[in-house]
Amino acid sequence: MSGTGPVGGHPGAGTPGAVPPGPEEALAELVAGNRRFVTGAPHHPNQDAGHRAAVADGQHPFAVIVGCSDSRLAAEIIFDRGLGDLFVVRTAGHTTGPEVLGSVEYAVSVLGTPLVVVLGHDSCGAVQAAREADATGTPPPGHLGAVVDAVVPSLRRAAAEGLDDINAIVDIHIAQTVEALLANSAVLTAEVAAGRCAVVGMSYRLAAGAVHQVAAVGPVPAA
Repeated sequence: MSGTGPVGGHPGAGTPGAVPPGPEEALAELVAGNRRFVTGAPHHPNQDAGHRAAVADGQHPFAVIVGCSDSRLAAEIIFDRGLGDLFVVRTAGHTTGPEVLGSVEYAVSVLGTPLVVVLGHDSCGAVQAAREADATGTPPPGHLGAVVDAVVPSLRRAAAEGLDDINAIVDIHIAQTVEALLANSAVLTAEVAAGRCAVVGMSYRLAAGAVHQVAAVGPVPAA
């Protein structure tokens, strides 16, 4: 089935003219949508022709997803959302260069989006590539080196905490990305300090389809 409004919390989220939800409400929308996806009962909200026409003249996404580019990590599917709901920025290993930071700042400061989610996943290829390059001392070819360089600080942090499991390192890298967004964006930090936005780290399990929260900064429940 499809519909013009979200299910599980805030009516009209992502719809032009709607009052945007707060950070906690936005997070609840994502959690509820993922639960529907995991249980095989998605509602596919905001995917019909009527809503397509409604959002043609403007967007009001209720969450920014800074996610890994992995083809199995399609945010609108795993959170059971539709057109206009999510502002999605994806890079390998959810690395955050200037273009990513600018995109996030646009969403939170211009569009008024109240929630930023860093979305990683188990068995992340970028983390595995960084581990291999770090262990062998052999840098990867081309621009893949930039991705590896961005992940290496997370490897160092995991090692300092005595963590060697790949998925534990992934969760560290997600938390590190949350911190990097705030450290490198005065705009985002100001929005969080004002209580208008929160930044949350989530890790997705490819086989199970479920996300779990690993970090949170701002007016949302702690991880």
